[in-house]
Amino acid sequence: MLPDSESLRCVDLAASLLNFRAAAARAGLSPAAFSDRIQRFEEQLGVRLFTRTTRSVQLTEVGERLLPQIRVCLEDLRVLARLAEADRGAEPWTLTLGTRWELGLSWVVPALGALRSAHPERTIHLAFGDSPDLLEGARRGAPDAVVTSYRVLVPDLVSEPLHEEAYTFVAAPACLVRAPLDGPADARHHVLLDALPDLPLFRYLLDATGGGEPWPFAGTELLGAIGAVRARALLGAGVAVLPAYFVAGDVAAGHLVRVMPEVKLPSDQFRLWWRRGHPRAGGLRELAAELRAMPLR
Repeated sequence: MLPDSESLRCVDLAASLLNFRAAAARAGLSPAAFSDRIQRFEEQLGVRLFTRTTRSVQLTEVGERLLPQIRVCLEDLRVLARLAEADRGAEPWTLTLGTRWELGLSWVVPALGALRSAHPERTIHLAFGDSPDLLEGARRGAPDAVVTSYRVLVPDLVSEPLHEEAYTFVAAPACLVRAPLDGPADARHHVLLDALPDLPLFRYLLDATGGGEPWPFAGTELLGAIGAVRARALLGAGVAVLPAYFVAGDVAAGHLVRVMPEVKLPSDQFRLWWRRGHPRAGGLRELAAELRAMPLR
């Protein structure tokens, strides 16, 4: 017997969330029914995909190897459904996707071509802004959905996971040649670059190091947006905590180097959010799956 599409989707959800209860809710199943479906799928394949305890879920080595192919199978089924829909004469539809400026330019805008090719009947407009304003707008119905890693407090919204947003502490090499930075005592030789007065970027490093007293930097520059923080860091104006995907190319090219790389900073999670009861909820879940398959950059 061949695996059914719903079992494939359940495995994908379980692997993405690593939480059977949350994955079951996303799939619209009870936890018992969801677990039973995963177990029957494993028995059908004759392999164990997950190791489960009362507190954690992890992919096995076999699960890690098979997951990419499972997702390929799911995507093939989605393509089949789209082709059938096109033959039936798919109804054109439009959505507006909200996101912050830097993420939109680096990731969402380059993805538009592939998203349009996958769904010629779907037109995606973009709206840029601050995450809280966009999310409040989504609650009222405009934009239709928001891509953000913001910790959502707006009620009546539902979401699908996209990608982890990891952070890294960086500086131009010349900054560290002038004065090493190995901890708070060295901060007096450096300027901190951040976006806003509450230092939302540097807060990730403070949390990773115990959340103690602010470091005694020589000065602080507030630049309003992570794009401006990155630009000043590249010029050697100071040190900064920035999203890892956003400076990956700079680090790979040696224009920026990681500071205190032994410290693991906490991360956020990019998600696609929309209002509960949205008439295109199925299409938005499919959009989330498409975005999840596109690496951050």
